[in-house]
Amino acid sequence: MKRLVCLIVVALGLMQGALADDQTRQDRTSDYLRQKFGLAKEKAEQISNAVRTASEKYALPPALILAIISIESRFKEKAKGGNGATGLMQVVPGAHKRMLKDVKDLTDPETNIEVGSAILYGYMKSAGGDLNAALKSYGGSQAYAEKVNGRVKTFAEVVEADASAASGADQPLPSRDGGCDARYTSLCIGPVVYVSPIEEAASSPSVTQRATSLLNSLLPLSH
Repeated sequence: MKRLVCLIVVALGLMQGALADDQTRQDRTSDYLRQKFGLAKEKAEQISNAVRTASEKYALPPALILAIISIESRFKEKAKGGNGATGLMQVVPGAHKRMLKDVKDLTDPETNIEVGSAILYGYMKSAGGDLNAALKSYGGSQAYAEKVNGRVKTFAEVVEADASAASGADQPLPSRDGGCDARYTSLCIGPVVYVSPIEEAASSPSVTQRATSLLNSLLPLSH
């Protein structure tokens, strides 16, 4: 009985350690924003989480969203531009009145990233999944699309590290169907092959699942 209790304690300790380690590794994006753009820790974490949420909701690469923000506002949430462009992703209220009818504060990072990502998603959907065409619509020119494409590579490595850590893999997640899952690799110019969070969760064991598996493998030793 004592041995069983000891094994359970060890397994629980490994689970807690793994969770803490995953949390540390998943903070690389916010750490990068703090170091590169001088953001406060809380603000960097807020933006990183908002980008991750928008990425999963709209099937957009997080490195892409981060690249757009860096070009549009350099992560300054109160930024103002031409035609009333506002916030991190420089959303133009006059061009998206319907979408913004219930929005009270477009400078709020979470709101701005949600709206900006929804706009880009709409452009990509209209273009049949062509991300390059969507970027041209968002920024107004092919030059803008190319600029984003170049900038996204600076964020891809950080995003890939976070994704690999979250999945428990040592390497970036593989491509599917001959395309690339743009959340984990450099920006795909063309149709995006998107891996849904549900599919990913089913194919990749979580930290808790790994710890539970370890516990189950140890339990027979107590008999």
